[in-house]
Amino acid sequence: MNLTTRYLGLELPTPIIAGAGPLSGELDNIRRLQDLGAGAIVLPSIFEEQIEREERLIEELITAGTESFGEALSYFPAQAAYAMDPGHYLDFVRRAAAAATIPIIASLNGTTSHGWTSYARRLEEAGARALELNIYFIPSDIRASGRDVEERYLEIVSAVRKTVKIPIAVKVGPYFSSPGHFALALAREGADGLVLFNRFYQPDIDLARLDLVSDLQLSRAYEIRLPLLWISVLAGRAPCSLAASTGVEDADQVVKYLLAGADVVMTTSSLLRHGIGHIRSLCEGLTAWLAARGFDSVDAIRGRMSHQRVADRTAFERANYIKTIQYYRAVGVGAAGPSG
Repeated sequence: MNLTTRYLGLELPTPIIAGAGPLSGELDNIRRLQDLGAGAIVLPSIFEEQIEREERLIEELITAGTESFGEALSYFPAQAAYAMDPGHYLDFVRRAAAAATIPIIASLNGTTSHGWTSYARRLEEAGARALELNIYFIPSDIRASGRDVEERYLEIVSAVRKTVKIPIAVKVGPYFSSPGHFALALAREGADGLVLFNRFYQPDIDLARLDLVSDLQLSRAYEIRLPLLWISVLAGRAPCSLAASTGVEDADQVVKYLLAGADVVMTTSSLLRHGIGHIRSLCEGLTAWLAARGFDSVDAIRGRMSHQRVADRTAFERANYIKTIQYYRAVGVGAAGPSG
């Protein structure tokens, strides 16, 4: 079975990518993921706060002890460190790139173009085959317009595109007034691919302590619906690669995303839930599904159920919404109504 796939102009042995997360932050895991069938690996994100902290530390190191005795010049300012400092991250990219034959994709997580260009260049020099821009931005300033938010994304993409030669993927959330139009704008600014969608982690309230709670909720299969819709709409129309993210639990979701038109399918939650070996289960499940239906490659099914290729496009549009609501009401009335 031919599972070979192209993503961001790169050739991958399979369309299943290990997404950014704690599992991809260790070399042994990277080797195992490759051996088990991952087509590429996205490293854990480095955050803008980490870069800013390093800049402050450098400034403090330069000025620390300037009025002290000579033996005090080696003093290192006491600072709380993030889990992965920028220097360590760059070194990890080098080692990961050397250890793997599949593409290693570095992830940048920030909100502004300042600082990203220099690190994008350094990540390219460290051996990253591509960059994933994980632009995590909650517009809590209610004076900011939708256009303001979009411009912020576009400025980051444009700045990084002018800095590096390797491919750039942009991981975005679904909360835009016109995701399709915005996707085209990102491609015009230099995005080689889009990852749909970023999951913005949302706080809860602890009623006993009257405190905000921020915890990690792994995605579930039911969350596939929204990215499935937009991948279907964009497939064959957006001039860039499409990566599906969110809701991957087993091979069924992988197949559905490919049918909708995704070039690759990323998963993090399923690997955290089931372990690294689950990547093999996804590959084997995909292979079995293709073989059972007489397909000899993933290219044979990619986009067969996209908006452009289905016979009845109303399944993606308002007419189907009305039909679905009416069907639900009919079933509900029937189920709750008197018998006989």
